[in-house]
Amino acid sequence: MNAITGIVLAGGQGRRMGGVDKGLQLLHGKPMVEWVLERLSPQVGEIVINANQNRPAYERYGQRVVADDISGFAGPLAGLHAGMKAASHPLVVTVPCDSPFLPEDLVSRLSKNLRENDLAVAKTGAQPHPVFSLMKKDLLQNLEAFLNGGGRKIDAWYGALRFVEVPFDDEADAFRNINTREELERE
Repeated sequence: MNAITGIVLAGGQGRRMGGVDKGLQLLHGKPMVEWVLERLSPQVGEIVINANQNRPAYERYGQRVVADDISGFAGPLAGLHAGMKAASHPLVVTVPCDSPFLPEDLVSRLSKNLRENDLAVAKTGAQPHPVFSLMKKDLLQNLEAFLNGGGRKIDAWYGALRFVEVPFDDEADAFRNINTREELERE
């Protein structure tokens, strides 16, 4: 696990939560990103946080913080791109900042299934969760070409690669994300 970089995707605008930075919203007294970092840190050798706003707030966690190179809040692929450029390990795993219940065995299960594939994607039931993926850093040029061609859909990008979907049906609740204030208040 020491040869894996964790990328926390916190670069969105939080539109469904009223335009606030979701990762910094409190869940049981702590910002959601703290819950994510606590679960991800033991699984990887380093962490990079992708954030396009509130950079000082994210820097206080002692991790490298990078913004999108692509302007206009281009989505999770832009965050992945920035994170991959900053990563120092040959494999990267992505997780969103608004999923504080992510599996504590996410990286080990994805890495066991990566094998000759370019990418391993978590899946529950029939639902893939592409923002929970382990991939080879050498996909960076492929991703750059996709983004430069106007591509923004994560499933369209990885669908053209060699990928495997890894079932996490035993941990389906771990992939819940908190998108709205109502969801946050229910937790």
